[in-house]
Amino acid sequence: MTDNPKAGLHPHNIHRFGYDFEALIQADHGLGVYVRLNPYGNLSIDFTDPKAVLALNKAILKSDYGIQHWDIPAGNLCPPIPGRADYIYYLAELLDTGVSKGLTGLDIGTGASGIYPLIGASKFGWKFICTDIDPLSLSNVCSILDHNPSIKPLITCRLQPHTSRIFRNVWHQGEKVDFTMCNPPFHASAKEAAQATHRKNRNLSINSNNKNFGGNKNELWFPGGEQRFVSNMIQESIFYKMQCRWFTSLISKKESLPLLYKKLQEIGANYKVIEMAQGQKKSRILAWHF
Repeated sequence: MTDNPKAGLHPHNIHRFGYDFEALIQADHGLGVYVRLNPYGNLSIDFTDPKAVLALNKAILKSDYGIQHWDIPAGNLCPPIPGRADYIYYLAELLDTGVSKGLTGLDIGTGASGIYPLIGASKFGWKFICTDIDPLSLSNVCSILDHNPSIKPLITCRLQPHTSRIFRNVWHQGEKVDFTMCNPPFHASAKEAAQATHRKNRNLSINSNNKNFGGNKNELWFPGGEQRFVSNMIQESIFYKMQCRWFTSLISKKESLPLLYKKLQEIGANYKVIEMAQGQKKSRILAWHF
């Protein structure tokens, strides 16, 4: 760990001072084989090694969130937990709840990791409805919950049967939530996603057999990218405006915002942008309500 907080992370984020690898190894001994001294003389792992990152996530979730069992299928995104936790902390601030319990969220595109509901349920005691178009991803989340009975009652999984829908089919009539959240597919096509992965591997001099930029089709791309995905979400939110306090989504590309602002203005929604950062990586949460 470091005495200096990481730039950009929410001031309440428990990961803002880095990783205590000695404590993490104590929590999960499986991490130990991947921990080495880096060139600065500090304990760390090779963040380009997917097995090392997976082991780190398991240890973090066990040590800091009480998640005793967590795993994801090969090829799925292995989420960086500090950044994912930041979204949850900013939601707590947006909803002006601090650490109070009793809130319910709808997570769009939960993925195989179930990371947002796991963090929100374990840290804040929030309830979550998890949705995804991939039955295998939801099956993995259900498996994680089966091994973590203390939070299983807080999380419900629902399959979205239509790839073109966001809220419809999974949000029941009259069912109220305090917020929705989403980490939308970033790229506009499979080709764009593959090119981005190639650039990351090349810039980091990563061997093609040892890359840590996985992710299946549903996680990485959607026709029209995040701008089209969130635009569809905004349009559907009209029909659920009486059932939700705040609709939110991560936005990775700043250039996606002008069109989304226009869309929100057209439907008469009030909106705000919450800036986020993890080191050099910048992102933001777009939040709106009626």
